[in-house]
Amino acid sequence: MAKVSPLMLAPIGIFAGFVALAAVGMFRDNPRELPSTRVGGIAPEVTEESLIAFPGVTPEMLGNGQVTLVNFWASWCPPCRAEHPKLLEMAADGVPIVGVNFRDTEAPATQYLTDDGNPFVGVAFDPAGRSAIEWGVTAPPETFIIAGDGTVLFRYIGPLIGSDYENRFVPALNEALSK
Repeated sequence: MAKVSPLMLAPIGIFAGFVALAAVGMFRDNPRELPSTRVGGIAPEVTEESLIAFPGVTPEMLGNGQVTLVNFWASWCPPCRAEHPKLLEMAADGVPIVGVNFRDTEAPATQYLTDDGNPFVGVAFDPAGRSAIEWGVTAPPETFIIAGDGTVLFRYIGPLIGSDYENRFVPALNEALSK
């Protein structure tokens, strides 16, 4: 009878490990979304630097007693442009939105808001992406729902359009607004 070396069994063990990891990933609630370490905690600060033509973001804007959205965007981002009409609509409906322009340059960002309208109560300018790192943002656009006490209630990755927006973001926003 031939003796089996443990090294011969190693590939089978490695393969079984990969299969187990894939199975766990496939059966998560939303396998495309990374979990946010910010949900349930107090919203991080946002840079005080702002686009010169627009009001900046103050700490009082988050945790001011009312539900507020924080939207990370960039002028060069096509999905950000796609969601822009929805942001304008929500702002017109009285939902305060803080905008964080990141990894962008000031002139195109200012021109974008001047041409297409400014839905934001305050606009932070974060060219190095430091605030985005603090918030755990992976790519624009990302939107966070912040409770009146400054707690992060929900993180939405992607543009605020389509069925995923309707099925996940809108119910989360409505629930936050109803409290």
